[in-house]
Amino acid sequence: MKKVNTDNMKTVTYQNIEFEEYLNPDEIAEAVHRVAERINHDYHNRRPLFLCVLRGAFIYMADLMRQLTIPTEVCFVRLHSYDGMKSTGKIRQLTGLTESVEDRDVIIVEDIVDTGLTIHWLKQHLMNHGAHSVAVTSFLYKPDALQHEDAMPEYPACEIPTKFVIGYGLDIDELARNLPSVYTKKE
Repeated sequence: MKKVNTDNMKTVTYQNIEFEEYLNPDEIAEAVHRVAERINHDYHNRRPLFLCVLRGAFIYMADLMRQLTIPTEVCFVRLHSYDGMKSTGKIRQLTGLTESVEDRDVIIVEDIVDTGLTIHWLKQHLMNHGAHSVAVTSFLYKPDALQHEDAMPEYPACEIPTKFVIGYGLDIDELARNLPSVYTKKE
């Protein structure tokens, strides 16, 4: 069960692991705003389809959508490649794409890109289904962990070192998604 330390939420404890604040809500809001401005500029004459990767990206997606001024459509897919704090190295498609992506500009909205396995797989899947273009916006990006160059996000909100993080949609065994800040495991 979750035990939260209340000293201004600078530290939290989940699964008997202590985490410390890494990005606060103001830093997060500023990063999301920067991404929205770039997407608004780059897609000003287009109507992209935003594909939110559930569950982790839903908070980032909501904040991003509220700042976009371009016409948009939204859909969701749920993929899974983590077990606890480690990637399994395999993609399981749990909930599939129901909208047609044929001849569409698709922007994948992801919570975090680390090895790039999920994005690599999803980009190939979308292109095989006729997408005109596929770009990626990721709330967090770990460049040192990237193993698939084609998975590098065009619109990363924040680059971080290769550390396990929770909060702002990111979880540890389905807990901590509701935290307004991002936390990293305390060393």
